Amino acid sequence: MHMPATSFFLLIAALLALCAGQPAGAEESGSFEIVENYVHDYTTLEHAGRTITAGPVEGTATVLKSSGAPFAEGGNWHIACVAYARSSDAGLDLEAPCTLTAESGDTVYLLAERRAGDVAAGGGGRGVQRILGGTGRYAGVTGECPYTTTTFRTGG
Repeated sequence: MHMPATSFFLLIAALLALCAGQPAGAEESGSFEIVENYVHDYTTLEHAGRTITAGPVEGTATVLKSSGAPFAEGGNWHIACVAYARSSDAGLDLEAPCTLTAESGDTVYLLAERRAGDVAAGGGGRGVQRILGGTGRYAGVTGECPYTTTTFRTGG
Protein backbone atom coordinates (compact mmCIF):
# COMPACT_ATOMS: atom_id res chain seq x y z
CA MET A 1 0.00 0.00 0.00
CA HIS A 2 1.34 3.41 -0.94
CA MET A 3 0.83 6.19 1.63
CA PRO A 4 0.24 9.80 0.53
CA ALA A 5 2.98 12.30 1.29
CA THR A 6 2.88 13.52 4.85
CA SER A 7 4.87 16.35 6.35
CA PHE A 8 6.88 15.82 9.52
CA PHE A 9 7.50 18.65 11.94
CA LEU A 10 10.45 17.63 14.03
CA LEU A 11 11.86 19.63 16.92
CA ILE A 12 15.16 18.47 18.29
CA ALA A 13 16.59 19.77 21.52
CA ALA A 14 20.15 18.58 21.21
CA LEU A 15 22.86 18.15 23.77
CA LEU A 16 25.89 17.13 21.78
CA ALA A 17 29.36 15.91 22.44
CA LEU A 18 31.17 17.44 19.47
CA CYS A 19 34.55 16.11 18.41
CA ALA A 20 35.17 18.67 15.69
CA GLY A 21 38.29 17.12 14.20
CA GLN A 22 40.41 18.40 17.05
CA PRO A 23 43.70 16.73 17.98
CA ALA A 24 43.34 13.58 20.09
CA GLY A 25 42.02 14.37 23.56
CA ALA A 26 40.68 17.84 22.61
CA GLU A 27 36.90 17.68 22.78
CA GLU A 28 34.29 20.38 22.57
CA SER A 29 30.67 20.23 23.56
CA GLY A 30 27.65 22.34 22.83
CA SER A 31 23.96 22.33 22.25
CA PHE A 32 21.52 23.47 19.64
CA GLU A 33 17.82 23.45 18.90
CA ILE A 34 16.69 22.77 15.36
CA VAL A 35 13.39 22.57 13.52
CA GLU A 36 13.08 20.17 10.59
CA ASN A 37 10.25 19.85 8.08
CA TYR A 38 9.97 16.75 5.89
CA VAL A 39 7.89 15.31 3.11
CA HIS A 40 7.99 11.56 2.55
CA ASP A 41 6.81 9.05 -0.02
CA TYR A 42 6.38 5.82 1.96
CA THR A 43 5.35 2.40 0.79
CA THR A 44 3.78 0.05 3.34
CA LEU A 45 3.73 -3.76 3.20
CA GLU A 46 2.12 -6.31 5.52
CA HIS A 47 4.73 -9.04 6.01
CA ALA A 48 4.83 -12.03 8.39
CA GLY A 49 2.47 -10.45 10.91
CA ARG A 50 4.27 -7.10 10.93
CA THR A 51 3.90 -3.86 9.00
CA ILE A 52 6.95 -2.66 7.09
CA THR A 53 7.11 0.98 5.94
CA ALA A 54 9.98 2.42 3.90
CA GLY A 55 10.81 5.21 1.51
CA PRO A 56 12.60 8.48 0.83
CA VAL A 57 12.29 11.48 3.14
CA GLU A 58 13.30 14.97 2.04
CA GLY A 59 13.12 18.40 3.65
CA THR A 60 14.85 21.32 5.30
CA ALA A 61 16.29 22.18 8.71
CA THR A 62 17.03 25.48 10.44
CA VAL A 63 18.98 26.04 13.68
CA LEU A 64 16.82 28.07 16.07
CA LYS A 65 19.26 28.31 19.01
CA SER A 66 22.90 27.38 19.38
CA SER A 67 25.71 27.56 21.90
CA GLY A 68 28.13 28.10 18.99
CA ALA A 69 30.00 26.48 16.13
CA PRO A 70 29.78 24.36 14.13
CA PHE A 71 25.95 24.52 14.24
CA ALA A 72 25.45 28.30 14.04
CA GLU A 73 22.10 29.92 14.81
CA GLY A 74 20.18 30.54 11.58
CA GLY A 75 22.07 27.82 9.69
CA ASN A 76 20.03 25.98 7.04
CA TRP A 77 20.32 22.52 5.46
CA HIS A 78 18.66 20.38 2.84
CA ILE A 79 17.93 16.92 4.26
CA ALA A 80 17.72 13.63 2.34
CA CYS A 81 16.97 10.37 4.18
CA VAL A 82 15.82 6.83 3.57
CA ALA A 83 13.49 5.63 6.32
CA TYR A 84 12.78 2.01 7.23
CA ALA A 85 10.21 1.19 9.92
CA ARG A 86 8.89 -2.15 11.14
CA SER A 87 6.06 -2.61 13.61
CA SER A 88 7.13 -4.23 16.87
CA ASP A 89 5.59 -5.17 20.20
CA ALA A 90 6.69 -1.71 21.46
CA GLY A 91 5.03 -0.06 18.46
CA LEU A 92 7.86 0.67 16.04
CA ASP A 93 11.48 0.02 15.09
CA LEU A 94 12.57 2.90 12.85
CA GLU A 95 15.96 3.66 11.32
CA ALA A 96 16.67 6.54 8.94
CA PRO A 97 20.17 7.38 7.71
CA CYS A 98 20.18 11.04 6.60
CA THR A 99 22.54 13.43 4.85
CA LEU A 100 22.18 17.12 5.66
CA THR A 101 23.75 19.49 3.14
CA ALA A 102 24.52 23.04 4.28
CA GLU A 103 24.33 26.08 2.00
CA SER A 104 28.16 25.85 1.80
CA GLY A 105 27.94 22.29 0.42
CA ASP A 106 29.38 20.77 3.62
CA THR A 107 27.47 17.73 4.85
CA VAL A 108 26.44 16.15 8.16
CA TYR A 109 25.64 12.43 8.41
CA LEU A 110 22.87 11.47 10.84
CA LEU A 111 21.25 8.23 11.87
CA ALA A 112 17.77 8.64 13.39
CA GLU A 113 16.47 5.74 15.46
CA ARG A 114 13.12 5.34 17.18
CA ARG A 115 11.70 2.41 19.11
CA ALA A 116 8.23 3.80 19.95
CA GLY A 117 5.31 5.58 18.32
CA ASP A 118 4.31 5.26 14.67
CA VAL A 119 4.61 6.92 11.25
CA ALA A 120 0.88 7.47 10.61
CA ALA A 121 -0.70 10.94 10.43
CA GLY A 122 -1.39 12.11 13.97
CA GLY A 123 1.38 9.85 15.26
CA GLY A 124 5.04 10.34 15.99
CA GLY A 125 7.26 9.58 18.92
CA ARG A 126 10.61 10.08 20.60
CA GLY A 127 13.94 8.82 19.39
CA VAL A 128 17.66 9.51 19.15
CA GLN A 129 19.63 11.06 16.28
CA ARG A 130 23.29 10.15 16.12
CA ILE A 131 25.69 12.52 14.39
CA LEU A 132 28.21 10.34 12.53
CA GLY A 133 30.52 13.01 11.08
CA GLY A 134 30.42 14.82 7.81
CA THR A 135 32.50 16.82 5.37
CA GLY A 136 34.09 20.27 5.49
CA ARG A 137 33.41 22.09 8.76
CA TYR A 138 31.48 19.02 10.04
CA ALA A 139 34.27 16.48 9.46
CA GLY A 140 34.87 14.56 12.68
CA VAL A 141 31.78 15.94 14.45
CA THR A 142 29.96 13.26 16.45
CA GLY A 143 27.29 13.20 19.10
CA GLU A 144 23.71 12.34 19.74
CA CYS A 145 20.50 14.11 20.61
CA PRO A 146 17.01 13.12 21.60
CA TYR A 147 14.19 14.13 19.27
CA THR A 148 10.42 14.22 19.21
CA THR A 149 8.46 14.03 15.98
CA THR A 150 4.82 14.69 15.17
CA THR A 151 3.33 13.61 11.85
CA PHE A 152 0.81 15.86 10.09
CA ARG A 153 -1.18 14.99 6.99
CA THR A 154 -0.84 17.53 4.18
CA GLY A 155 -3.18 18.33 1.37
CA GLY A 156 -6.34 16.66 2.67
